[in-house]
Amino acid sequence: MDIQHTTLLIIGGGPGGYVAAIRAAQLGIATTLVEGEQLGGTCLNVGCIPSKAMIHAADAYHQAHHFMGGSALGIQVEAARIDIAQTVRWKDGIVARLTGGVGALLKKHGVKVVKGWAHIVDGKTVDVTQDISDTKPVRIQGEHLLLATGSVELGLPGMPFGGRVISSTQALSPERIPGKLVVVGGGYIGLELGLVYRKLGADVTVVEAQDRILPLYDEELTKPVTNSLRKLGLQVHLASTVQGLNAAGDAVRVLDGVGRELDLAADQVLVAIGRVPNTHGWGLEKLMLAMQGRALKVDDQCRTSMRNVWAIGDLTGEPMLAHRAMAQGEMVAEIISGKRRQFAPAAIAAVCFTDPEIVVVGQSPVDAAKAGLDCISAHFPFAANGRAMTLEATDGFVRVVARRDNHRIVGWQAVGVGVSELSTVFSHSIEMGACLEDVAGTIHAHPTLGEAVQEAALRALGHALHV
Repeated sequence: MDIQHTTLLIIGGGPGGYVAAIRAAQLGIATTLVEGEQLGGTCLNVGCIPSKAMIHAADAYHQAHHFMGGSALGIQVEAARIDIAQTVRWKDGIVARLTGGVGALLKKHGVKVVKGWAHIVDGKTVDVTQDISDTKPVRIQGEHLLLATGSVELGLPGMPFGGRVISSTQALSPERIPGKLVVVGGGYIGLELGLVYRKLGADVTVVEAQDRILPLYDEELTKPVTNSLRKLGLQVHLASTVQGLNAAGDAVRVLDGVGRELDLAADQVLVAIGRVPNTHGWGLEKLMLAMQGRALKVDDQCRTSMRNVWAIGDLTGEPMLAHRAMAQGEMVAEIISGKRRQFAPAAIAAVCFTDPEIVVVGQSPVDAAKAGLDCISAHFPFAANGRAMTLEATDGFVRVVARRDNHRIVGWQAVGVGVSELSTVFSHSIEMGACLEDVAGTIHAHPTLGEAVQEAALRALGHALHV
C-alpha cells in the first residue's frame, strides 16, 4: 500500500478543521485535511449559515403579512406569497458561495484536501475511503493528528428520523410548509426553526421537558422571547415529555406536567433535542484517549492524552460553538509551529437567534454570585432607546455585571432585535479587562442600539442619563 506523508493531518473540514489547516499552511506546515462531506462542516452547510438565511427569509415574509392590514408606518401590502423552493435555492446559493470560498482558501494556501471518510489506524495514521464499499483506501500518515469531527444530532428512542420525523438538517430544506409542525425541544435550535416555520405559515407547537424554554439562559432574558412566541401564536407545552407517535402516525403522544396524556396532531415532527460529540464510526476507540463524559478530554492547548494527537471544537464538548472551534484550530496550528499559546479566553459569546435575539457573554448575576463574587448589575431597556423605537423593536434590554470593588466587567447579557451584533463589544470589554468607567466614558454613536451598552454601564455607576 502506498502511504502519503504530511506534518499535520486533520480529520474534519468544519470551522475548526479548515481554520487550523489554513493557519498551519500560512506557518509553513505541510498539511492534509480529510473531509467526507462538504467543506465547512455543520456550521456552513446545515447549521449556523443556512438557519440564519431561513430566519431572514421568514422574517421578511412575516413583515410583508404584517403590512397587509396596514401599519403605523403607513405601509400597506395587497398580498404576500412565498415560493419556498426559490427560498431554499437562495439559501443553498449562500452556502455554496461560502463553502466554495473555503475550498479556494485551502487551495491558495497549499493545503492538500482529500475527499473521503477517514478511519483511524493508529495515532499517526488514517485510511481514507470514498464509501463503505471502497476496498482500496488511501493511507495517510502525519506527525501530528488533529481531530475535528464535530457533533451529530440526537434522536429520540423509538422515534427515529424518517417519514414525518425530521431533523434540523431536513428542516432547513423544506419542500413545503406543513400545516401542523410539532417541535420536540425548546432550546435554541428548536425555537429558531420553530419560529421560522410559524412565520412561514405553519401551526407550530413546541414540547419542552424542562419547566421553561431556553433553560440554559436565565428567565429574565427568556421572558421577551416567551412573549414573542405568544404573540405569534406558537403553542408551548412545558415540563412535558414525548412518548412517541400515535398508532396512526399522525400525532405526537405527550405526557404533560400534571400527568395527562395529549395527542398533538402533526404533519411533521422536528426533533431538536441537542447535539453530541461525533465519536463513533471512524475508529476513535483505537486510540483509547481520555474522555470527559461523551467528549474528548483536552488540556488548555487542546492536547489529548496521546502525544501529538489534538482535538478541537464540538468533539471536545461544550460550548459547541463554531467560533470556539476556529479559535482552538488557529491555536493548535501555532503551537505545532513552535509558538507559545494556550486556550484561555476570558469569555466566549453565545447567541440565540430567536425573536428577539439573546446574547450572553461572561457571567450573569447568578453566575457571579455562585463564583463568590460581590457584583453589581444594571439594565438599560430598549424602550428608552431612540434607535430601537425607529425599528419598532423596543422589547428587551442590555445588562452589565461588574465587580463591586473595582468595577471590572465580568459579564454582559442582552435580549432584543439585532443584539447579536453587540456580542463583539461585549467580548472585547471583558477580554481587555474593561471597567464600567471605560465603557461609560466611551462616546457611542447616536442613534444606535449600542448606546444601550454605555447606558447600562452608566446606570451601574448610579448616573444613567436616559432612564
